[in-house]
Amino acid sequence: MRLRNITGSREMIAENEFVIHQPEQNKGKWNTVFKNTNPIHIEIGMGKGKFLHTLAQNNPGVNYLGIEKYSSVLLRAIQKMEEAPLLNLRFIRMDAESITEVFGKEEVERIYLNFSDPWPKDRHAKRRLPSAEFLNRYDSILKKDGRLEFKTDNRELFDFAVEQLPVAGWRAEAVTYDLHKDNALMEGNIMTEYEEKFSSMGNPICKYIICR
Repeated sequence: MRLRNITGSREMIAENEFVIHQPEQNKGKWNTVFKNTNPIHIEIGMGKGKFLHTLAQNNPGVNYLGIEKYSSVLLRAIQKMEEAPLLNLRFIRMDAESITEVFGKEEVERIYLNFSDPWPKDRHAKRRLPSAEFLNRYDSILKKDGRLEFKTDNRELFDFAVEQLPVAGWRAEAVTYDLHKDNALMEGNIMTEYEEKFSSMGNPICKYIICR
């Protein structure tokens, strides 16, 4: 059975306390959800949640929101939370195209994109999470001094992402085409499930940190 097709996953998510339902109602007031004024960091396309769960454990002074489109993938992140609940981590099931309907202007301090779907066909370029179209969306919700971090093992997608920066008015603060050989960027690096898998196969991991 494919992970994305687990029967009953939507129903389980709909009843789960760790998932924020009707997230658009919290636009501009996410700190009331967490009951504090700590910075808000989000991961778009969080998969099974290992990366974000580890970040939240290590940084209790930051509020984290994981966004995932696929119910059955999100279910795995929920299961991890049920084993080790965290007050500063919550999940949203939604499509990233609606991001500006869920977060207010400059409400987010940091955005993480990890091993995003490459959408390899040219006609689907606008769907890629590091595309200029999405960077324009992120610009609306990210604080002016905020940062976006992107990791992937897909060199074609990464080259595309770098080319999109001047188009959207962003600039690279740090870029590497082999993260695990970059001592500076590897400091404090948390690996996702995909990163562990692909790096163990010898695939170089690309990463950038960008700002406006």
